[in-house]
Amino acid sequence: MASLDLSKNLVELTLDVCNIESVSGSEQVLADAVYDALNAFSHLEVTRDADCVVARTNLGRERVIIAGHLDTVPPSGNLPAQLHHFEREQTIVGRGSVDMKGGIAVMLKLAAELSNPKKDITWIFYDHEEVDSSLNGLGRLSRNHPELLEGSFAILCEPSSGLVEGGCNGTMRALVSAEGKAAHSARPWMGENAIHAASGILNTLVSYQPQTIAVEGLDYRESLNAVRVSGGIAGNVIPDSAKVEVNYRFAPSKNAKDAEAHLRELFADFELEVVDSAEGARPGLDSDLAKDFLSATNTVAKPKYGWTDVARFSALGIPAVNYGPGDPSLAHADNENVPVGHLFDVESGLRSWLAP
Repeated sequence: MASLDLSKNLVELTLDVCNIESVSGSEQVLADAVYDALNAFSHLEVTRDADCVVARTNLGRERVIIAGHLDTVPPSGNLPAQLHHFEREQTIVGRGSVDMKGGIAVMLKLAAELSNPKKDITWIFYDHEEVDSSLNGLGRLSRNHPELLEGSFAILCEPSSGLVEGGCNGTMRALVSAEGKAAHSARPWMGENAIHAASGILNTLVSYQPQTIAVEGLDYRESLNAVRVSGGIAGNVIPDSAKVEVNYRFAPSKNAKDAEAHLRELFADFELEVVDSAEGARPGLDSDLAKDFLSATNTVAKPKYGWTDVARFSALGIPAVNYGPGDPSLAHADNENVPVGHLFDVESGLRSWLAP
């Protein structure tokens, strides 16, 4: 049975959290350890929904939420995690160190030590973030126990290199189809090649100029790209159908309906089917709580280009930002690693904001 000692220093705790393997769908052992460790502290009310653990202070003060996911993608020869020394910097190398067990360790350390915070805090450690959104533990918690997601401001400890990233872009995937007529490839003039017709789709993508859109003082860079192409059934058949899957990352000033309308206008000559979409989140930096947080962490907010669960908080009417240790470009990489300095910077920033 795995256990966590929250009295350990932050580096040791991060290593311990990383080394309890918790690939999506197998979070129970880590969730058990988190639940048991937090239950030892009388200032916390600890509850659980499947493999999502929630710990709350109840001091009658304004409430904020700090959240992070327990699961990781599968390891790739990068467990157990280890402490390395690179020139002048100590780094923890291993699966989950960036995405996002470094952030989880910071949360656990602060949850244990902040018994009388300036604000009531809801700490959420949730499951199934790295897989289909319908399984997401934060989403499930919002359905099963919406009262546990009440708060004035939320922080998601996703990797952000210790910087504050406001909101996030929305994302949409769509299949754009070109139709043709099947024929034997020895007599192509008797058919119409759908893959050739799909060049119109690709040409639109090549010539597309993505926008950079300012939203509440942050510049969100959009993108539109082909991510998959399919078509044809055999090497001697002129294909009668071809599909290009496109991914549109759109600024949080747009909603999914706006994004779909934009794609349909771009590909007006083709059939288009939206297969997946997720709304973005506005920066949420105009409240007094957000301004106090930026001041306490001594950071200047930047936009978040990738989609994160801050959008779930935004949909609930809770302004939310990303703030966590680790370079997000190293998430899921075989050389995933988090500088020890990031861990202490984020721990210090949150403590400055929350401690009395």
